[in-house]
Amino acid sequence: MSGLRRESFACVGLVLALAVGLTRADETWQAIPRALPPAGIEIDAADRDALKAGLDALQGRLTIVGRPGARDSTRVDIEIYLKAVRSALDGNEFYRRQDVAAAHELLRSAGKRLDQLHDNGRSGSWFENRGLVVRGYRSAIDGSVQPYGLEIPEDLDLLKPVPLYVWLHGRNDMLTDLAFISERSKKPEQLQPKHAIVLHPFGRSCLGWKSTAEIDVLEAIESVCDRYPIDRDRIVLAGFSMGGAGAWHIGAHYADRFAAVHAGAGFVDVKRYQKLTAEKMPPAYERRMWDVYDVPKYVRNLFNLSVVAYSGELDKQKDAADFMGEAFKAEGRDLTHLIGPGMGHKYHPEVLSQVMAKLDEAVRAGRSTKPEAVSLETRTLRYNRMHWVEILGLDQHWQDSRVDAKLTSPDGLEVTTKNIHSLRLSPPRAVERIAIDGQELTAPKTEAIELIKQNGQWSVTTAKALRKLNRKRPGQQGPIDDVLLEPFLVVTPSGKSSPEVDRWVSFELEHFRRRWKGVYRATLREVLDVNLTGDERAHNHLICFGDAKSNSVLREVASMLPIPLENEKWQLGDQAFDAGTHVPLLIAPNPLNPARYFVINSGPTHREAHDRTNSLQNPKLGDWAMIDVRTAPTAEQPGKILAAGVFDEDWKVPVQE
Repeated sequence: MSGLRRESFACVGLVLALAVGLTRADETWQAIPRALPPAGIEIDAADRDALKAGLDALQGRLTIVGRPGARDSTRVDIEIYLKAVRSALDGNEFYRRQDVAAAHELLRSAGKRLDQLHDNGRSGSWFENRGLVVRGYRSAIDGSVQPYGLEIPEDLDLLKPVPLYVWLHGRNDMLTDLAFISERSKKPEQLQPKHAIVLHPFGRSCLGWKSTAEIDVLEAIESVCDRYPIDRDRIVLAGFSMGGAGAWHIGAHYADRFAAVHAGAGFVDVKRYQKLTAEKMPPAYERRMWDVYDVPKYVRNLFNLSVVAYSGELDKQKDAADFMGEAFKAEGRDLTHLIGPGMGHKYHPEVLSQVMAKLDEAVRAGRSTKPEAVSLETRTLRYNRMHWVEILGLDQHWQDSRVDAKLTSPDGLEVTTKNIHSLRLSPPRAVERIAIDGQELTAPKTEAIELIKQNGQWSVTTAKALRKLNRKRPGQQGPIDDVLLEPFLVVTPSGKSSPEVDRWVSFELEHFRRRWKGVYRATLREVLDVNLTGDERAHNHLICFGDAKSNSVLREVASMLPIPLENEKWQLGDQAFDAGTHVPLLIAPNPLNPARYFVINSGPTHREAHDRTNSLQNPKLGDWAMIDVRTAPTAEQPGKILAAGVFDEDWKVPVQE
């Protein structure tokens, strides 16, 4: 197997020789039982009919408002109620008899907003409501409407900029749209700042605030900032339990967007949290993907803002904050970690007051918008910027990568880097000299300074020159799951392939649909390959299912991919796999539109077996995998994984080291 990393292979020879576990092409595969949300109870036919009739009537009234467009923000605030009830009916998401009453209440709320809309012309009175308010936005990722809750103090002066506290909820397997909206309409949260709005994102329910759920937080913040006078320099991110885990990782990945981060309980990694021993370790390609969300590996980003951790003294999850304290200490810093005496997995009232006092102090100080010094630490170009520092290229992905930059008096800039290929610096004041990794450079007289390292030496370059390099770049770096963070379109096959491939594609495509609807709380945007338009190609990442025989869009680029199709075989380094019984899963720049991704045969790579704990809802595959489609997919993997790994920085299968 010279030509590929040893860690990429999983018993290739054994599988090819013995075909263990293979099934006949005419054998039907059973759908994988869903874990999130769990199946609900059966409701009376009369209740179901009444809800459906009410839903249809309101949908008809909403149609009169018009299609999404200029008044979309108004329409969305009504659509969220209809989507919640429709999802509960379609997905059997009623868990208690009271949920039927809650669904009727949501329909009444939608009807009331429609009445207000028609009565008042351009706006409804809920725009000016105080107290508990539920609103929504339309996601750029998939066009779905997603709800969020607000708590707006009655006496808050909205004629001037106000702080925003973003509260991330904990895990609830049954937190569907219906349950979330019902709760946010009635129940205040324990975080109660007196002079700020509190935002409760939905987070696509129960994804651990990762992937599409982290974008939900950012999109919800933007929606609130568009609708209310939010002071962007006084936004606080906070959460408890699963919400604490979300506050840790979102705070570390997007530290320059917040004035402070507060994490109550919540995990920060996979290995330590799961207590994984050597015999329980997953394959190397999966372990590498822990680096997307393992917070200690991004710890230096948290030095750019105020961080307050909380743990109950007796809470097992206290170890996560202890772990972060160790990571801070290793970098010469101390973590503010408040302990609730005698408490388990909940807040101590007095210590919560101390937490709030520290957050209020950070809000009064505000976010530093033009810091003299910036620290940036990452493992991937997905999280590549901090204030005025942007990493544009890495020497190698999934390695510890750092930039520490500070202004020096009177006109200098001092920079140290690790594993950095290229970067952009936009310091808050003009500089003439740059000292980088021991080199002295003359700074160009431009606001943004692009630098590149070649043969160990740094030099000034241009953005145009960097764009010409066919390397991984921000937003174009993988892994497969990265496509889910931006607008994507699923391209389905209109043709036929081998019976084995067709069966697998049909199963995995339907699995993707069910997974996206149940766990990600939305309907996939799909188009048949023969109907894909030029505009759709230009503005979306494409996820193509099928192969070169069945999908005409895939056929156009099959020979140009990092794992090309040649003579009816997929060429993976020096290995060749029969296209009639194997399919690649991969992500790469679209050869016909390099500004967008081209993904083959994959949705989220974490599956039902990983939903038991949010700590496992991470990418399970890197940039590529080769699948034997004769083996049935399971709750853990999409068939028999023969090989998997990441492409190098030039989007090529790496050679053996």
